[in-house]
Amino acid sequence: MIVKVVYLIVFFAIMLAVGIASRKHATNVNDFVLGGRSVGPWLTAFAYGTSYFSAVVFVGYAGQFGYKYGLSATWIGIGNAVIGSLIAWVVLGRRTRVMSKHLQAATMPDYFGKRYNSNALRVTASAIAFIFLIPYTASVYNGLSRLFGMAFDIPYAVCVIAMAVLTGVYVILGGYMATAINDFIQGIIMLGGIVAVIAAVLEGQGGFIEAVKSLAQLESDVPLTLGQPGAFTSFFGPDPLNLLGVVILTSLGTWGLPQMVHKFYAIKDEKSIRSGTIISTFFAIVVAGGCYFLGGFGRLFDTEAIHNADGSVIYDAIIPSMLSTLPDILVGIVIVLVLSASMSTLSSLVLTSSSTLTLDVIKGNIIKEMSEKKQVLCMRILLVFFIAISVVLALDPPTFIAQLMGISWGALAGAFLAPFLYGLYWKKVTRASVWASFIVGVGITVSNIFLKYIASPINAGAIAMVAGLFIVPIVSLITPKMKESEVDAIFNCLEEKVLVSKRKSIEE
Repeated sequence: MIVKVVYLIVFFAIMLAVGIASRKHATNVNDFVLGGRSVGPWLTAFAYGTSYFSAVVFVGYAGQFGYKYGLSATWIGIGNAVIGSLIAWVVLGRRTRVMSKHLQAATMPDYFGKRYNSNALRVTASAIAFIFLIPYTASVYNGLSRLFGMAFDIPYAVCVIAMAVLTGVYVILGGYMATAINDFIQGIIMLGGIVAVIAAVLEGQGGFIEAVKSLAQLESDVPLTLGQPGAFTSFFGPDPLNLLGVVILTSLGTWGLPQMVHKFYAIKDEKSIRSGTIISTFFAIVVAGGCYFLGGFGRLFDTEAIHNADGSVIYDAIIPSMLSTLPDILVGIVIVLVLSASMSTLSSLVLTSSSTLTLDVIKGNIIKEMSEKKQVLCMRILLVFFIAISVVLALDPPTFIAQLMGISWGALAGAFLAPFLYGLYWKKVTRASVWASFIVGVGITVSNIFLKYIASPINAGAIAMVAGLFIVPIVSLITPKMKESEVDAIFNCLEEKVLVSKRKSIEE
């Protein structure tokens, strides 16, 4: 217990010290929200990765999908690395940075407002972001609290409140720069921690070969496999179609999440984008691939502790049950690992929500004139407000973590992904198509909560995202276009000439 407490004290002290030291980088809106658009590749890549993977992934998703799909759940981590990191950086990174700076857009709703010349779109996008980031935040608390309860026997409410206060303090003090620096530190902990945990868990099962052998002997309870053994160690697992839905939601979804895309707004330069692409992909392979690979062995730890009285599986209890067999020193590492993942995600979420409400709703709509100082103060106040709401929701959470995250990601990415992506590359996107994407993305996700016409909220989110990719171009072809002069003025930033060294280009 002493070892675990020391780990936490050191961790908390470092986070607070970074927040205090970063105060000088949070004196105006550009610095507080974007770090002055001068954040390097390592900080940006780690900020992207740590915002991507939280306790929701480590505890909720790794446990649930590892139990359902066995070792084939590793495909989710591979999808996260290739689609959610590598391709996302290649497709979105440069254009997002160039166009967001040209439009002077600090948030995703601000981008919608200026790209499509519509204040109504900006306000609506801000409302969608604020509403659906709250359940995501609550899911982060929920996942962390289960591990704290296992390691320290601390009440759930105490875990939630302590984490919320600590995160709030360093984000309020240092803004985006404090978040980015702490994300880098937390990312290093996550990389080392996940490798150590996988090694220890497999060693406890007699090594990798023995663990796979034991898993292969289990019979699948999925009807598709007809009860045959070996399904949990097969290439695509017992349920490939639903596995594909999870890959799409958790990988493609990042392209439309405000807190993820925001990282591209703040990156420093071209070199940082190239380096950041490699770093971010490596990070995702180790962390996401490692989490889902570890979860794939979850059925080997099937005890009464992970079942309700009616025999149903408590998915969020699988990973904590697995880790409870580890030595105290490793449990301490796991706690800091998941705390790092959770706090980095939480800090990104609260900063995104507060900046969106301040810059896209309050400024210019509720309060016509706001000085830089008042805008920063307003964001800090809203940070507290957002954290308080998410804490209240987290104290009375729904049944399991993945449900919350699936709803949040489905609504946000379903609404935002298509109009954001097409808006970067295609001049003919219309305002009507953006409204259609907002309606369909939120509509599918929310209606499915009540009507349940799609069995899995994960698949509902994936369908909402894919639907937007078809709806935006179709609606754009049949609805009134924006003025050509307006669109040309926006895209002219991509034609601006720049001078580069021979090291970067061989052109004369």
